[in-house]
Amino acid sequence: MELFLPIVGLSLGVSLASSALAAALGIPLAALLALTRFPGRGVLVVLVNALLGLPPVVVGLVLYLTLSRAGPLGGLFWLFTPLAMVLAQAILATPIIAALAHRALEACWRDFGRTMQAAGASRLRALPHLLRMARRPIATALLAGFGRTVSEVGAVLVVGGNIAGFTRTMTTAIALETSKGNLELAVALGIVLVGISVMISATVLVLTGARR
Repeated sequence: MELFLPIVGLSLGVSLASSALAAALGIPLAALLALTRFPGRGVLVVLVNALLGLPPVVVGLVLYLTLSRAGPLGGLFWLFTPLAMVLAQAILATPIIAALAHRALEACWRDFGRTMQAAGASRLRALPHLLRMARRPIATALLAGFGRTVSEVGAVLVVGGNIAGFTRTMTTAIALETSKGNLELAVALGIVLVGISVMISATVLVLTGARR
């Protein structure tokens, strides 16, 4: 129990923080892509969707090189800390949130944008109304981003170092404890992780059904 609770707490804390950061980056990006037209927009839309399959270990490697002492941000001393793990997970979750939210906002703007503009609303003034109309698919996007972060292992292992009591999450602990033969702790953490995944999937299903 001494190991179990801190690992679960750290995992949830890092995942929630990285999901919040990804939302802060992804939703404004989605709104920009959905409501505006500018040179290179099509390329940016393709890039956001292409990054949905971004390899986690590559993200971890790039961050490692960036945050290491010889890297450009080495002076921050973030490597092998929860901050580095939050950053890694946020990079992986941002394209998911941005892509899903973009599709939802673009559909709402396509259906109601002309009516709002005819009523005198600018794109910026229309955005809060569009966010309310698309709240369920956006909530689905946020849950998908959180699901991506809480299940991440490759990137957080590279930049976090899997340090006991400091950067060890559920996924990295499961891998380590299984290799050590400590199956009791690995199974317990696995049950928690599966439970979280099931709850996220069920919530997404409910939101999708409510939207329909």
